[in-house]
Amino acid sequence: MKDFRWASLGCGVIANQLAQAMEKKGRKLYAVANRTHEKAVLFAEKYGVEKVYDSIDEMFEDKNVDIIYISTPHNTHIKYLRKALAAGKHVLCEKSITLNSEELSEALHLASENQVVLGEAMTIYHMPIYKKLNEIIASGKLGDLKLIQMNFGSFKEYDMTNRFFNRNLAGGAMLDIGVYALSFVRWFMSSKPEDVLSQVKYAPSNVDEEVSILLKNKEEEMATVILSLHAKQPKRGMIAFEKGYIEMYEYPRGEEAVITYTESGEKERINAGTTEDALVYEIEDMEKTVAGVEDCMYMEYTKDVMDLMTQIRQSWGFKYPEEEQ
Repeated sequence: MKDFRWASLGCGVIANQLAQAMEKKGRKLYAVANRTHEKAVLFAEKYGVEKVYDSIDEMFEDKNVDIIYISTPHNTHIKYLRKALAAGKHVLCEKSITLNSEELSEALHLASENQVVLGEAMTIYHMPIYKKLNEIIASGKLGDLKLIQMNFGSFKEYDMTNRFFNRNLAGGAMLDIGVYALSFVRWFMSSKPEDVLSQVKYAPSNVDEEVSILLKNKEEEMATVILSLHAKQPKRGMIAFEKGYIEMYEYPRGEEAVITYTESGEKERINAGTTEDALVYEIEDMEKTVAGVEDCMYMEYTKDVMDLMTQIRQSWGFKYPEEEQ
């Protein structure tokens, strides 16, 4: 499989992790673009990036670029996806991939129309531990899935200019951390939840600060999700089956799970992959998909999760400025 030329749109934390992941693979990012050109220049110097664009649009026009990684704020994704996909570039886009289902449908149509790969950089779909757990579940030793309990809580100071609480930057718990919990739920559930109930508490800036969600699918598998941007709680996922339950901590980039068997109380520790290589796994899965080796991007799950997040926000009557136009 050839080495694809990657370009980073953005120079933030994730872009730095992307460049470091490339270095782990003995490679370099080919190009970088950023709204602030000076930051792109410094980023390129730090990581030995060959090309720095004077404008973001030049990235889409560069015939040497194979794959673009978009790590700009959520509400800018769709405008860059439109240009990148229309230009025939494969795109791996940070979560949440778009603001809503309508935007995602547009992006998926563009990807299909231009015969390119669109993927969401959702670590849960690429960490080896999740694929390992699926093998164990598929063996039948745990029996049928019954329920899933998810927690994700961060304590962010009430800085209403920070992107977490800024409505103009698509802030709020759902798009920032809820996407992880719902992606975890969708990974293990047999089908997309059909019955959805939720509650929301708003921050002073009128974005969702705390969220509770109840889910049930046609198989009557159930899930609960509790999110907070202003109260710390463990990033814990618990999947309960007839014959045992699985627990995972720090699940967005998980590397270990513990299975407790109901009848005996015996515990089994499962390890696969490493947290620090999360972006390496994303790169590898994206490249396998682009090369046509195997579809590793799970866009059907991304679409289901985006549908859920959109439906839940609509039930609250909560819109971002871009959705009011």
